[in-house]
Order: sequence, then structure tokens, then C-alpha cells
Amino acid sequence: MSTENDGQLNVTLDEKTAQGTYTNLAMVSHSAEEFILDFMRVVPGVASATVKARIIISPPHARRLVTALEENIARYEASHGPIAERPPQNKPAYPINFEGFDREH
Repeated sequence: MSTENDGQLNVTLDEKTAQGTYTNLAMVSHSAEEFILDFMRVVPGVASATVKARIIISPPHARRLVTALEENIARYEASHGPIAERPPQNKPAYPINFEGFDREH
């Protein structure tokens, strides 16, 4: 029996996982052996956030993840234009804006 599969990997995605989890803030930490990525959702007007997912990966996998993100961002920007790192000056700095929603708009 051969263990080769022509470089393909069968991936299973259950329905709940396929729905995804929205996050708008990530924190990254590391040790000598791993990178820890905590993803959370910050809500305006609430001075706390709950970690929605924690992903722990090896340093080589972290490097591959960065490369994959850079490649995908380059393709996205080629199709849709540059991604602004920060909102325009006249917009609130969401998600790190704990003053709540602007009630006039």
C-alpha cells in the first residue's frame, strides 16, 4: 500500500466550523517552541474582550502562515486596491474605541 497521495490533502470541514468565528483583534505571543495566536472580538463601549479562538503553532508553521498571508494580501490588493492599515482620520479607530457608537449617524 502506497502512502503517497500526489501532494494532496483531504480536509474535512464540519458545518459549525464552516460558519467561522468573527474576530477583529488578534494578540500574538511566543515561546522558544511555539507561537500562540489569540483571536478575540472587541465591541465598542465594552472595555473587555473574550478570546474566541486560540491557535498554537510551531515556529516553522508560523513562518509559512506569514508567507501565505503576504501572498494572499498581494493578490487581494491587486484585485481590490491597497488595504488601509488604519481608518481615515475622520473615522473612529475601531475596534479599539471604547466610547461606543456615534448615536447621531
